[in-house]
Amino acid sequence: MRHSHNTAEKRRQRLRWLPAAVIGCAFVIDYSTLGGINVFPLLAAAPGTAAPLLSLRGTIATGVAANVAGLVLVLLEREPARDDLVPFTSLILLTVVASVLNVLLARDRRQLRTSREVAAAVQRAVLPELPRRVGPLAVASRYEVAHEEAAIGGDLFAVHETPHGVRILLADVRGKGLQAVRTVNALLGAFREASDHRPDLPGVVRQLEDRMRVGAAQADGAEAESFATAVVAELPPDHSVLHVANRGHAASLLVHDGKVHALEPATPSLPLGLGSLGGDDVPVDRFELPVGATLVLFTDGIDEARDTEGTFFDPVPVLTRPLPSDPETVLDTLLTAVLRHTGGKLQDDAALVAVTRVE
Repeated sequence: MRHSHNTAEKRRQRLRWLPAAVIGCAFVIDYSTLGGINVFPLLAAAPGTAAPLLSLRGTIATGVAANVAGLVLVLLEREPARDDLVPFTSLILLTVVASVLNVLLARDRRQLRTSREVAAAVQRAVLPELPRRVGPLAVASRYEVAHEEAAIGGDLFAVHETPHGVRILLADVRGKGLQAVRTVNALLGAFREASDHRPDLPGVVRQLEDRMRVGAAQADGAEAESFATAVVAELPPDHSVLHVANRGHAASLLVHDGKVHALEPATPSLPLGLGSLGGDDVPVDRFELPVGATLVLFTDGIDEARDTEGTFFDPVPVLTRPLPSDPETVLDTLLTAVLRHTGGKLQDDAALVAVTRVE
């Protein structure tokens, strides 16, 4: 979340000079044309430009500056006349309108910021805080709240050390709000219980699937049709191989020695909550996880992030470079790149987990 906030603030700081630039352009045009072009419409645009960018004081100051600039231009060319009352009165009225808009916009921003802060606080309370070290793995996680959203999302993650190995869950529940919170809580509880008591990964996935079915049977409306894409992974106690069960989710990435390998499932599976449509079989893929390699899991807030032209973000090229064997650095690199791609804001919440095998 700090990445998107910093980027948006820098962009806002750059745009603060725009109202002054509008007034400056009016001076340049008037001087270069020797007063042959009426620049009062351009001066009138200055307070309107200031309203969404500056404070109330700054908006009023911009309006005053536009009026002073107009007066100076008139005095440089001729004596003021009665006809000048109309453009100057218009400038004053537009400054008043811009000030009112500034107050309304500031109030809406405060309300939206408060809503986002509440959503982020609830999300942090719901999601477990992951330890930095679990068994042979160094762990890092991030949760980025969407710039345009003020609702609690359904992204979740968990890492749990068990007698059967280290087990990892990353999922994205359909929907937002209280419906998503209930499903997130149910999945986190089911994952912890299943991880401790189920000896194999398919058993863990089946228990998550059962929990989704029970929740759907007890609900109504949109919640009864809820499902969750998920990746459930396991590193057994002997660290021999990485087991991954992908339930309709984006492929995780394995970063090692400057190369990135997408862990695509050999057999596609339906999301949690829809498993009954595809049978009880739980395909599990096996991959090598060498020492120093980093497994990166993320929700669709990352790979479905778009730039101004609608192009989706591709995380593979970003991570295909020499990176330290450090999950924190890997996630920082990924988030910096995706926010640069989108212009500093995400269209959807994003949850990320990176684990590096350190021994």
